[in-house]
Amino acid sequence: MSLKSTILGYPRVGRKREVKKAVERFWAGRLTEAELGEAVVALRKENLARLAELGLGDGSAIPENSSLYDQVLDITYLLGAAPERFRSKSGLDLYFSLARGDAEAAPQEMTKWFDTNYHYLVPEIGADTPISLANKDNVERYLEAKSWGYDTRPVLVGPVTYLALAKGEGDFTPLDRLGDVVAVYEQLLAEFKAAGAEWVEFDEPAVVSDNLPSDRDEIIALVEQTWTRLAKAGDRPNVLLAAPYGDSARAFPALVRTGVEAIGIDLDRGTLPTAESLQAAGLSEADLEGKILVAGVVDGRNIWRTDLAKAKDILEEARTLGATVVVGTSTSLQHVPHDTGLEQWDDPVLNENLHEWLAFADQKVEEVVVLDRGLNEGWDSVADELAASTAAFEKRAAAAGVAVPEVRSRVSALTEADRNREDYAVREAAQAERLNLPPLPTTTIGSFPQTPEIRSARADHAAGRIDDAAYEGRMKEEIEQVIRLQEDLDIDVLVHGEAERNDMVQYFAELLDGFAVTKHGWVQSYGSRCTRPSILWGDVAKSSDITVPWWSYSQSLTDRPVKGMLTGPVTIIAWSFVRKDIPLSEVADQIALALRDEVGELEEAGAAVIQVDEPALRELLPLESSKHADYLAWSVGSFKAATAGVRPDTQIHTHLCYSEFGQIIDAIAGLDADVTSIEAARSAMEVLPDLRDHGFSHGVGPGVWDIHSPRVPSTEEVAGLLDLAVDSVDPKILWVNPDCGLKTRRNEETIASHTNLVEATKQVREHLGK
Repeated sequence: MSLKSTILGYPRVGRKREVKKAVERFWAGRLTEAELGEAVVALRKENLARLAELGLGDGSAIPENSSLYDQVLDITYLLGAAPERFRSKSGLDLYFSLARGDAEAAPQEMTKWFDTNYHYLVPEIGADTPISLANKDNVERYLEAKSWGYDTRPVLVGPVTYLALAKGEGDFTPLDRLGDVVAVYEQLLAEFKAAGAEWVEFDEPAVVSDNLPSDRDEIIALVEQTWTRLAKAGDRPNVLLAAPYGDSARAFPALVRTGVEAIGIDLDRGTLPTAESLQAAGLSEADLEGKILVAGVVDGRNIWRTDLAKAKDILEEARTLGATVVVGTSTSLQHVPHDTGLEQWDDPVLNENLHEWLAFADQKVEEVVVLDRGLNEGWDSVADELAASTAAFEKRAAAAGVAVPEVRSRVSALTEADRNREDYAVREAAQAERLNLPPLPTTTIGSFPQTPEIRSARADHAAGRIDDAAYEGRMKEEIEQVIRLQEDLDIDVLVHGEAERNDMVQYFAELLDGFAVTKHGWVQSYGSRCTRPSILWGDVAKSSDITVPWWSYSQSLTDRPVKGMLTGPVTIIAWSFVRKDIPLSEVADQIALALRDEVGELEEAGAAVIQVDEPALRELLPLESSKHADYLAWSVGSFKAATAGVRPDTQIHTHLCYSEFGQIIDAIAGLDADVTSIEAARSAMEVLPDLRDHGFSHGVGPGVWDIHSPRVPSTEEVAGLLDLAVDSVDPKILWVNPDCGLKTRRNEETIASHTNLVEATKQVREHLGK
């Protein structure tokens, strides 16, 4: 029953984003299904060879967590649990239609995976949803790896977490189908056993979260009940039951009682259970004898190297509980890039420092191997590695830029007055007079499609084939086209399209002190969408122009208002690899003050509308409810510090997406933005009851076009969503906009969808006028 030190998962898209590129070529008809399969197989072989080379070759230590799109979608596909609108489809046509929709049917909703920046496809489960063992792809992948000589450990989302994350049809509760799903998992375990699998991993992170519709204690009880049943199955492999992404101490006794062979816990975000807590739960040291504890001491979701001395102490403490301890990661490594060895930073000092400070996926595997050696061969065997780790932390603490006195002083001087504006009624009247907008004003969120011409110009500039002036000229051409297009479409409040921005966070990271950006640090955000999170390593300050020159040029092209566009402090934190040596609240205020300077410069240049996006506000909400109030206080406070310095007649917008908004509706109102645009189309305006029940009184734009699908909504569809909005929200405060930015869409989809959006708005305006 041995299980070696391990990781809970590995990046899935490839060092060069091979899976992303192959999937997108398949969608475009440039790859056959067989060719797509060949590309994915080649990457799987490469990843398995790399993990074996790094030291995970034995004892089912290599996880098999590959996916064409999303691990939750994989379970929906495995179960055949397709909504009615997709049941005529099969194979990859079904799989990708669930994710992307088609001309007739909207895709499944997409939202954030716990408190990460990864998005999953929300299952739709009703009383009549078909549930069976619809395919054996996971078993076939295990057998394929075995034929290559690798003893892998298949990784799947557990049945309770899958249903706890699902959306019920009508008033139906998806967890009521748990018995049906567990029966399929019993079949699947038998299939794995027949294939020769020694171990299978099932992830049940629902046990660490208070942010799900079901009560956490109820979820823990269901996990205990479910895995007690599955553990009694006679024909199964050994089971690693993992509880990543948060503190599992509350659930740990229940996990022990299930009878599974190994338990994985997150010891970066969580804590070890104590002997006293186990005793209080009726457990003794004998109950842990024979169990394997996979101690997640290596952080799976951030890129800082592990403090090996601290990890050593935690591992030794874990041993006192009585279980057999092996080293693990806190979560899957799907949230971090592949390899720091691919990076080279221009600043030689920063380059040296970052290589000493950082650990991407491959380096984290090496850390697991080092800690495993120390745990099993004695810590003297890794004395050099422990000393090097301690020295790196000491060097980082003293490095220039990590602590900047002027930045720290400015943050400490912030007062409540700096975070508050005039009463909204005063601002509303002043803005109405200055902007003179029609009822149901139309706007877009920020970005327009990143066309081949934009990408080509950016590549030419990065390669030195064109100089700064030529690059700026090409970006201005793109911006003018976007402005003219919006005028032709008759949109009321324009955006410049963000042609010059490679990413809504990276763009700011490249221009603010305290950040570094990678060239190859790709991580999966959702499906084929990959991002390169910036590295926030030091104190943050503004020292150069950021947006004003681009905004000034854009506004010079039109008489209609053009929004100044900034990314908010919480989102910059959430979508970066953020430092862990000072509180996030302090980091947020540092960013807020840098943005406050930029907001002031935009206003001085003449901007009447300034949008500060916070799509990640709900994303960072702690999984433990006891920490919500503190988080919401500093996150809302940082937004207000960034935006509260403007005049009453300057309209502040914000944007939020991928959220269960009802849970944070008070915080959304607390932002005190003049206008808030919210993702709502894919959920069919699910946010409206929350807005109505709260009595939301500021401007609000629930999205009417799901931009994460290639389908174009009809005029009638958009008008129907607007009618729902008008029935719940005072039309005087209602705005009309897409769900999110349009960076990933194509021009033809953008034009067609905006045409329908504007026409639908005019129809609803006419109806309201009557």
